[in-house]
Amino acid sequence: MNEQRGSTEELSLADLARRLLAADTGGWTPDVVKALSDELGWARGGTAEHPLLVTGRPSGDARLRPVGTYEERYTGGESYVELAVPVATADPGAAAQAAAFRAANEELTAALGRPSVMGSHGDMGPFYDSGPSWGAPFLRWRGSTDTLELRAGKAGPELVLQPTDPAENWFWRQGHGEEHAISGFFGSNRDPANAGLGFPGGWTARSWETVTRSLGDFLGALPAEAVALGVGFGMPFYGRTGGGAPLLFDVTCGDRLSIGCFAPDGVDAAALGWGTVAEHPGTASVWRDDDPLWRVDAGGSGEPEGRALAEMLVATARAAGVTEPAGLIVGGEAEYVDGYHVRYYGLGLPTG
Repeated sequence: MNEQRGSTEELSLADLARRLLAADTGGWTPDVVKALSDELGWARGGTAEHPLLVTGRPSGDARLRPVGTYEERYTGGESYVELAVPVATADPGAAAQAAAFRAANEELTAALGRPSVMGSHGDMGPFYDSGPSWGAPFLRWRGSTDTLELRAGKAGPELVLQPTDPAENWFWRQGHGEEHAISGFFGSNRDPANAGLGFPGGWTARSWETVTRSLGDFLGALPAEAVALGVGFGMPFYGRTGGGAPLLFDVTCGDRLSIGCFAPDGVDAAALGWGTVAEHPGTASVWRDDDPLWRVDAGGSGEPEGRALAEMLVATARAAGVTEPAGLIVGGEAEYVDGYHVRYYGLGLPTG
């Protein structure tokens, strides 16, 4: 393609989202995408392998993703599987990126209503892409033909218009049960737009090393993702032992991540790295001074040391008598987050 400059004045984020949602893509063929670019006043540019729509926006040009080797098995006649429009840039740190995403989230929600789907892609985004290191939150306004997604991009949030079926077909077919087949978490609400939405099967961690890796990835990104999505998480973890399945941990996360530990008698929690409210005074606003006795304030966006936290939780669970990964259970209460039913695919742990 020969690059040309777009000529339209810059649309607000809300207006851009409305224009994209109103587009009648009708199959995502080259002719349809040309009509969409003409409607938006965006000239075509880039190359055949990496086509662009030249937006003239300071945040960057829009990227078209052609159907290729990794996409063709999930498509049904489409030539493209997404149009990604960068809508803001921010400093690379987790706090700045989460704040930029949150600002876009609030503007879009005010204009379009609450998203029907929210979650995190984890370390494996659609069609096997990798996401940014600080977190990979997303929000979706699902449609029967096309879906609009706010996604964390490499430099800032991106607005992504995509044909609904290929993206959901890719996600569904990752439910084959192999370790780490699906990462992140996926939440849906009762919006009528979610009629017919399918949910893939999950996978089960087969080793403590797998649990450590998956739990570390999840905890390390959780405060930034919670801020970006504008939600809070409350997640009890139970440990199946010979004496039942008592509560072991309480993970609470809004703008900061706090973890409480209910270590049984005989477990030296301090030696495993747990402190009390005296060492972690910020947790006094989360729990009473002595319930739980053991706790840690892991910090805000970009601050939690995910791997170290996961190693501490796994060591504590094993010291408490949990003999296998399937014995570490995410409490069912964790599935309900601000009106969304959330599935924690990336953890590989049972929910009960």
